[in-house]
Amino acid sequence: MIYSNPILGTGLHAIGGASASTCYLPFHKTAQWSWETFWLVQATFAWVIMPLVVGYFTVPDFFTILSHAPATAFWGAFLLGAVYGFGGMAFGMSIQNIGYSLTYTIAIGISAILGTVTPLLLKGELIEYFMRAGSWIVLVGMVLSIVGVALCGWAGFRKETDLRETKTMAKFNMKIGLSLAVFAGLLSAVFNLSLESGQPIADMAAKNGAGNFEGNAKMIVSTSGCFVVNFIWFIILGIKNKTLKEFTTTSGLSAGLRSKNFLWSALAGTLWCGQFFFYGLGHVQMGNFQFISWVLHMSMLIFFSYIVGVIMKEWKTVSRPTYNTLIVALLILVISFTIMSYGSYYGENLMAQH
Repeated sequence: MIYSNPILGTGLHAIGGASASTCYLPFHKTAQWSWETFWLVQATFAWVIMPLVVGYFTVPDFFTILSHAPATAFWGAFLLGAVYGFGGMAFGMSIQNIGYSLTYTIAIGISAILGTVTPLLLKGELIEYFMRAGSWIVLVGMVLSIVGVALCGWAGFRKETDLRETKTMAKFNMKIGLSLAVFAGLLSAVFNLSLESGQPIADMAAKNGAGNFEGNAKMIVSTSGCFVVNFIWFIILGIKNKTLKEFTTTSGLSAGLRSKNFLWSALAGTLWCGQFFFYGLGHVQMGNFQFISWVLHMSMLIFFSYIVGVIMKEWKTVSRPTYNTLIVALLILVISFTIMSYGSYYGENLMAQH
């Protein structure tokens, strides 16, 4: 029997959020490698190697469970994971155009709302949920979240103007980056649907003694779908841009530099996988209000991504009004996630008392 501990669950979600918000930083440590080469290696580790390793060592009879998984759960999780694969690509490209802070805030802010509401909608429980105690508190939080995301977008446009005026524009492109971030946010919510679809696989693992690690049984199914889409796309890009040679000695890279690039890319993939390893652990610990896990996890992502953005000095050259706009937007988002979490907790507690 699993005994829940919401405080521990929140801490585990925080670790997962920190892992996710730093997973693309190793790219800056690679040298003479294109984005598509880096992406192929990190994707292999994030969506195939690490989920297999984690599943094998934490779930008893891991491969047996997968082979006997219900077809509906297996293919539902796989196909929804494949849809999310396009979001993963858009997310990485958005970072290149508008940076860490804005990409994480906009994409994850959208994902937090849709990833929470959509499963309830598909199960036909949305109206029932918003008739429960505390539902109006959650609704207020969702509205505030939309306001916060909109303000982040406005801060991004102000940033574009500031950088153009100071001639430090670099690769910043708000129109492209914002579009990619919104697209990534919409499809990021699909990954939560993929995990929900694969829950019967996790239930099988739980019955087989996986305990707190039950979520690791379904993770590989969702991430495999994501990997297939990314692998095909980036192989095509590698052929088109003639960058696949970067994997071989014909690229002119020394063996030592190529090995370092592989290690940094592998670290990026491992950090990405780490977010959902800790998400699974935190989700189990949330007890009667597991449905707030996605919102809680996403809020941690936004918080730590902002810390990363400050460290990366992305907002160092913007004007004070622009910076203040971003701060207000982030505060609104944090408040909104806090309100949503509190409303869910309050409602669940009230129901438990009855």
